[in-house]
Amino acid sequence: MPDPGSQSRPAQKRLTVLSGPSGVGKSTVVAHLRRVNPDVWLSVSVTTRKPRPGEEDGVQYHFVTDEEFDRLVAQGQLLEWAQFAGNRYGTLRRPVEERLRDGVPVLLEIDLQGARQVRESMPEALHVFLAPPSWEELVRRLTGRGTESEEVIQRRLDVARIELAAEKEFDTTLVNTSVRDVCDELLALITAPKV
Repeated sequence: MPDPGSQSRPAQKRLTVLSGPSGVGKSTVVAHLRRVNPDVWLSVSVTTRKPRPGEEDGVQYHFVTDEEFDRLVAQGQLLEWAQFAGNRYGTLRRPVEERLRDGVPVLLEIDLQGARQVRESMPEALHVFLAPPSWEELVRRLTGRGTESEEVIQRRLDVARIELAAEKEFDTTLVNTSVRDVCDELLALITAPKV
């Protein structure tokens, strides 16, 4: 006979961490996944980066000052944080923990540094590495954006080499050859029962 208290508590869902090199298409895959399955909750990161044209505070990111970010770090309010291309990015701890407690599947789209921090603090999370079809395709995507300087692109490529070498640290790898296919694979992983 099931525990009577278990019916009032939703089953705790798994936290899924999606990471991979810059330019691999993480944001595109996540946007598609949220369209086809809005029940998956995507954590919105905080960043010290200035908004790009068309970005809204609280939608793509929570945009904060360096001082506000320092306060979040000092107060332990970030599950993870990292510095990249001169800006800092982080995941607010409380909203993630609240959604997981409520039985909502949670997805974090974060970089390698952040993924390592989450593995330390939440080892039960499923870590998924999103890989490009090839190095040449990744270079094409990064240089084709047209939003960054040559120096920033070179830094992104240098970091991408390091991130690709860390693939073995992840529980599974998905190759982004088709946004729809990789989204279906990711959704299957997110909604699979915890073992």
